[in-house]
Amino acid sequence: MRAARLLFPTSTFWAWISCALIFSAMAVGAADYPAWLRHVPDADRKRTNPYAGQSDAVAAGSKLFADHCTKCHGADALGSRKKPSLRTPEVQKASDGEIFWLLRNGDLRHGMPSWSAIPEPSRWQIIAYVKSLGEVPATTHQAPSK
Repeated sequence: MRAARLLFPTSTFWAWISCALIFSAMAVGAADYPAWLRHVPDADRKRTNPYAGQSDAVAAGSKLFADHCTKCHGADALGSRKKPSLRTPEVQKASDGEIFWLLRNGDLRHGMPSWSAIPEPSRWQIIAYVKSLGEVPATTHQAPSK
């Protein structure tokens, strides 16, 4: 009599499948997480905006945003051409410290310059302004094509 074939694969097979599923889930989760956020050190991530919610800081941040940011992100911060909206849930839910880190360091691979030459209080004011705008889902705005 011939030996019966295994109806179920070995435990090694299941271990391989489990690992593949875990790595797939991690890749999907990483794709939803903006790339620049993965580089922010914990100490910077935990920084808080000393101007958060202050109306005078929001007004000052609005002027600074108009001077430095509208060229790429648009006057409404909804993005333009291939530049991202700053009103997406990912940006609006990012901590103030994470955004501050991005302003200081930039992300040249994605076209974001460093704004470290802008004084620190001014960068915090820009963040206060951007956060005051609130979320607009990316699908509700189509960037103008030029």
